Amino acid sequence: MVNEYEIKKQICDIGKRIYDKGMVAANDGNISVKLNDNEFLCTPTGVSKGFMTPEFICKVDRDGKVIQANKGFKPSSEIKMHMRVYKERPDVNSVVHAHPMYATGFAIAGIPLTQPIMPEAVIALGCVPIAEYGTPSTEEIPDAVSKYLQSFDAVLLENHGALTFSDSLLAAYHKMESVEFYAKLLYISKQLGGAKELSESQVQRLYEIRRQFGLKGKHPADLCPNVKEGKPSCHGCGGSCSCGKGDSDMVAEITKRVLEQLGK
Repeated sequence: MVNEYEIKKQICDIGKRIYDKGMVAANDGNISVKLNDNEFLCTPTGVSKGFMTPEFICKVDRDGKVIQANKGFKPSSEIKMHMRVYKERPDVNSVVHAHPMYATGFAIAGIPLTQPIMPEAVIALGCVPIAEYGTPSTEEIPDAVSKYLQSFDAVLLENHGALTFSDSLLAAYHKMESVEFYAKLLYISKQLGGAKELSESQVQRLYEIRRQFGLKGKHPADLCPNVKEGKPSCHGCGGSCSCGKGDSDMVAEITKRVLEQLGK
């Protein structure tokens, strides 16, 4: 079992990655990891995620109250959002919140990431809805995010940023990378005249591949509010819906299988 100090180092490493990739500016963003049902490690408020060291990391309980924090550090004010995810998604062990440029641009424009433009994004994310705007540090954001927790592993936050969560810290971070890459590709394709979307049958084949691989988390391939109501799936819905693992070897194998299924 990995000890707490090692997990704190991992949090600092991921913080540096999101900072170096321009997914946060100044002191933006926050990261948390679940240790057990009543102990969580989280990044502090007012600190750049690119320059943290293990002694910066705080420990809180399930209510977000401080269990341990070194002098001068206190938990992020957004810890309420993280705690809501852990409460409603027992399978989640880590949460990452950042402001990646392209994904946040879509969140500000009010455009969810629903277009099926790339096999990897369809398999890993399905689609990414937008949670309604809430005032930071209040219960408004947790309440808005709550509506999407049982169907998705990534959510855009209206006029705010993005939130991803998974069964490990690395997987949660990889989902954030995937969201930003997806958003950037979609933005570029729009500048080139619009994306050529995968067909519904192609999407369903990709969904089946995901099911065959038994990937963890929530995804439209397993649970889509629209499909349950006899409506078109989330993909291509233009935001009208009511609504993977990060391991590189697994991603490479999935990509290979996807291309084989598509006959490429």
